[in-house]
Amino acid sequence: MERTRRAPRRSGRSPGVTVGRVFGVPLHLNSSMVLLALLVTVLYAEFARRQLDLPQIAGYLIGFGFVVSLLGSVLLHELGHALTARRYGIGVRGITLELLGGYTEMDRDAPSPRVDLLVSLAGPAVSAVLGVAAVAATLALPDRTVLNQLAFQLAVSNVIVALFNILPGLPLDGGRALRAAVWAATGDRHRATEIAGWVGRAVAVGTVLLVALLTLWGFLAPLALPLMLLVAFTLWRGAGQSIRVARVSRRLPLIDLARLARPALSVPTGTPLAEAERRRGAGPRPDAAVLVADSAGRPVGLVDPAAAGAVPVERRPWLAVDAVARSLDGLPAMPVGLDGERVLEFVRTHPGAQYVVTSGEDVVGILHIADLAQLLEPHRKMNT
Repeated sequence: MERTRRAPRRSGRSPGVTVGRVFGVPLHLNSSMVLLALLVTVLYAEFARRQLDLPQIAGYLIGFGFVVSLLGSVLLHELGHALTARRYGIGVRGITLELLGGYTEMDRDAPSPRVDLLVSLAGPAVSAVLGVAAVAATLALPDRTVLNQLAFQLAVSNVIVALFNILPGLPLDGGRALRAAVWAATGDRHRATEIAGWVGRAVAVGTVLLVALLTLWGFLAPLALPLMLLVAFTLWRGAGQSIRVARVSRRLPLIDLARLARPALSVPTGTPLAEAERRRGAGPRPDAAVLVADSAGRPVGLVDPAAAGAVPVERRPWLAVDAVARSLDGLPAMPVGLDGERVLEFVRTHPGAQYVVTSGEDVVGILHIADLAQLLEPHRKMNT
């Protein structure tokens, strides 16, 4: 299975090992590719041995050659997406090959439904061309030969990839095409993404039902059942992520850092923790962030609420706020004027729990990532 997507909304997922660049696009191999290579090599080796009456070592060599050819086909599919995206000014961060195929990571969404449609269909078009070429090679090569069998399997693989990926549900390419069509009809990209995501979930359920029927009727080998169910599970999860992204994106205009950031209460260095808490409690915002200012009045530290809360009440009048504060230099600072899209991009590139919101050299307040998450997903339970 293959997905084309923009930069992920969550951080922490590693694309794998970078193995080089193709047409300037970074190429990554996910560790799950090892599992795929072993599985396909063994399965195809046994198939080739039975079809061609070959020794075991020759079967494994042919199986490995098929894996290399299959990965080459997936890479060309992804390059179709990547080069088309670059043609329309969309930056490509990289291509990752993994267990169920691969994905192309872009740095932003398509600017229009037309571009979204062209980028989404470029990959299946490449796979279809490869499939037709492999079919022609299969017909031209002598029957029951190694090259004939490799060409036949490549033809089947590329045709299946092309047909499966045009199914109309995210995260498949056909889902992106459906989104482009709904986007063009309604003018609402977020609604289009959500609709295509729900259709993607229907495709996932349909895949499970089809796999169950094919297994019961004996058309699908039991050994292939776990892989097919993994495909269906990945479809369901990817569709759910698309729905979530659509709902979050719809709320991006609500982000106003001046209102969302917790106001800052500045106290001089050496102030007892109990006195700092008293001043905060007497103010209009009990959840205000407490900053520690140096002798020149410049904020240099931020009191850690968890560390402060761990101090016994009887010790707080005798403990300076400096003891439970962290340096402001260790916190990312974002300008107060950033819009929602740029705030989210900043958070993705500078992951953290707290951010200093600034206006010039002044500290406006402290943004807690939990507050941002609550604003974007109000119905989701958050840990504060």
